[in-house]
Amino acid sequence: MRACFSVAFLLGSCVAHAQSVEPGILPVRWATGGPNCLELPAWEIHEYNPTVYILRESGCTHYEKPFLYLFLGKTRALLVDTGAGKSDAAVVVGTLIDKFLAREKRDSIELIVSHSHAHGDHVAGDAGFEGRPNTIVVKATVDAESKFYGMKTWPQDQGSIDLGDRVIDVLAIPGHDAAHLAYYDRRTGIFLTGDHLYPGRLYVRDFPVYTESTRRMVKFTADKPISHILGCHIEQTSTPGVDYPVGTKYQPEEHGLSLGRANLLELLDALERNPGKKTVLRDITVAPK
Repeated sequence: MRACFSVAFLLGSCVAHAQSVEPGILPVRWATGGPNCLELPAWEIHEYNPTVYILRESGCTHYEKPFLYLFLGKTRALLVDTGAGKSDAAVVVGTLIDKFLAREKRDSIELIVSHSHAHGDHVAGDAGFEGRPNTIVVKATVDAESKFYGMKTWPQDQGSIDLGDRVIDVLAIPGHDAAHLAYYDRRTGIFLTGDHLYPGRLYVRDFPVYTESTRRMVKFTADKPISHILGCHIEQTSTPGVDYPVGTKYQPEEHGLSLGRANLLELLDALERNPGKKTVLRDITVAPK
């Protein structure tokens, strides 16, 4: 009880830690973009657990090195983002799903392709999924997302999608991009925050809207187990307060992918203390755009 009280005091929730989540493993380090691009595949694929996969596009392919997330349920699968540049994510994800179906002795599964937001390094591979059998591509627009996820009042309403024995909650979090979404997987406690929160430079286009979105995220996570907050990039080095320059392909000393709810609280505090201003913190930098 004492440990739970301590966590509750720091993170604002004790109930969250009383709930159980499905475990998984993150790699100690990721391949980035070198030092020898001839030795690196275009994609690094990591099995977090048997129904969650994390894909990272190589820096040798595109300097943004974005992360993609694939969640597999009983009846449907959800892919968040499709990559940057000349992304062949459809081929890679299709092969991964085929292997999953073979392992599970199943014939098919519907694939939902959605996005964190509409910027080019997150939607570049969309064309490869268009016309794919048993696939729905949700365009990265406010209209398409609000309709698909049942969010009548944007951005206040919360949406969700049932993948079959796996419900993922969906929040609208504009501020970096008008159509930005966050995703919470109830089974693993993973909270996907796209380009709103990750280890690196958080580009804020609309400070009041971004701040309100962050408040909504803090409120949403207050009574839920959060195993990891995972964004779409790593730009931070392992040295506190120091990030890699824009365009860096090879990041041998990069920060880990995972953040925690304390980072979300820290972000909200920075936004409220220094509205509209650049703020450098240990793991993140608030950067006006």
